[in-house]
Amino acid sequence: MQKNKCFIFLLLLITGIAKAQTTVKQAPAGFDTFRSGISHGVIDTISYDSKTVRVTRRATVYLPPGFTKNKKYPVLYLLHGIGGDEFEWLNNGHPEIILDNLYADGKLEPMIVVLPNGRAMKEDRATGNIMAPDKVQAFADFEKDLLNDLVPFIQEKYPVYKDREHRALAGLSMGGGQSLNFGLGNPDIFAWVGGFSSAPNTRKPEELLPNPELAKRKLKLLWISCGDHDNLISFSQRTHDYFVKNNVPHIFYIEPGVHDFRVWKNDLYMFSQLLFKPVDVAKFNNDVTGGSK
Repeated sequence: MQKNKCFIFLLLLITGIAKAQTTVKQAPAGFDTFRSGISHGVIDTISYDSKTVRVTRRATVYLPPGFTKNKKYPVLYLLHGIGGDEFEWLNNGHPEIILDNLYADGKLEPMIVVLPNGRAMKEDRATGNIMAPDKVQAFADFEKDLLNDLVPFIQEKYPVYKDREHRALAGLSMGGGQSLNFGLGNPDIFAWVGGFSSAPNTRKPEELLPNPELAKRKLKLLWISCGDHDNLISFSQRTHDYFVKNNVPHIFYIEPGVHDFRVWKNDLYMFSQLLFKPVDVAKFNNDVTGGSK
């Protein structure tokens, strides 16, 4: 019953958005399977000077099919989990395949996707004790690296829009917590925010969003999702409950699964189709907030 309500909840949101968006409850079979005979995006590996960490850092970038420097693109910053790095999504989630297929089906707005290393420290590999205090702190420190170093670099290197309405932030697990922390903490930077199976690093709701009215004015989309058998679901649930209490429009999407890439690939498939498209705010408010319980 809980899962059925959540699927209806997501359906209500999507039907309130531009007709160009596809009404789906879950990714269809084959959504993450490589398809020949379609156009494919390109993966770049970049290096940028981080004044925050005082070292040159790396990130990977997905450029959409048909990418050209003659037009501007919105940007999605997509973050990994505590045991990953800038290659975790590519190695385990293959967003390039998921997005290529969505583009081939006409379901996405063209966007650049940046996959950074969210561990802002000089030795940023996921080696040794990944739970060591300095490594956990590095995930919090990434906020400065992201805002002050990486975003400006992307704006210099690629033809991207520089306004908040064309910038999204999302991630899985530790990266989900980062996305909620940084995205909601910087509404003048990010208008689209998604937390997939967000981890215990997620701030308490009252700290995440001390001014709910600001979020209502600034955010285009706030997405929270989690697998129904994920041991970390309480962090997503408490955030959702706070948003319901304060009438903050959002999607709370509970899906079948645990804490793994089967869930996160589905999240990316669902979330990406909502980005950078017109949103019917009135419909969003009336039909979505609190609709999952």
